[in-house]
Amino acid sequence: MSHGLEVLATGPLSTVQDLGRPGLAGIGVGMSGAADRSSLRLANRLVANVEGAAAVEVTFGGFAAVARRDLTVAVTGAPCPVTVGRRAAALNTVLRVPAGAELRLGLPERGLRSYLAVRGGIAVDPVLGSRSCDLLSGLGPPPLRPGTVLPVGPAPRQYPATDFAPAVCLPVEEIELAVVPGPRADWFAESALATLLSEPYEVASQSNRIGIRLDGPALARVRDEELPSEGMVVGALQVPPSSRPTLFLADHPVTGGYPVIAVVVAADVDRAAQARPGMRVRFRRA
Repeated sequence: MSHGLEVLATGPLSTVQDLGRPGLAGIGVGMSGAADRSSLRLANRLVANVEGAAAVEVTFGGFAAVARRDLTVAVTGAPCPVTVGRRAAALNTVLRVPAGAELRLGLPERGLRSYLAVRGGIAVDPVLGSRSCDLLSGLGPPPLRPGTVLPVGPAPRQYPATDFAPAVCLPVEEIELAVVPGPRADWFAESALATLLSEPYEVASQSNRIGIRLDGPALARVRDEELPSEGMVVGALQVPPSSRPTLFLADHPVTGGYPVIAVVVAADVDRAAQARPGMRVRFRRA
């Protein structure tokens, strides 16, 4: 293990993420991990890391770092301008960053979160088996700051199997997500589920890695009593007293006391994590 990247700028938020801490909800520990897991996996495959190696999740661009040694990297997720030194570089491809060169990720054209994988993986100390930063619990490494020096692990024995991967076209104005109704759909009026599946919602600016707040039509309840706290999962559409749903993402709480009207299918949670504030969201029955 050796020092690989010195952070110069972080943009709105940059964190170290891997595939999280699965299986610990029973002791009150959320899974966390990359908000867009498919983009993290792709970045790691491009540099021949194991899919769950830790990488940098960059929210809305603005990240910059200098290589402390020669590095091989890949950038995936939200398409953003990438420069190595003074030269423009491509997304979804294998990039060489020589020692002393600056690597910069600009403002993404679409989407919200980009992923920077380094061959060998970001080797910060793991906490409960993961190197992920959990914003809700505070577990794992803190959000990156200028001056943070990120260690990089030993390079894997295998070499990248391909030089590039096809680009994923992220939506600009509207995203459609498939949901499974329940487990508390019976706490709502029949019209509420129909409203959820027919009317558009809008991503609110208060959204983060914990969840996406949605503005739109109210979802009327037929039961007003308190719901005992129960387990929550990523993708849950929890409806607080505002009657507008919140879509839980990677750093969601492990329990909650508001009813969940539906759950976004796992395959669509990654796409939801790329939704910007102001984007319309529509739901359909899976």
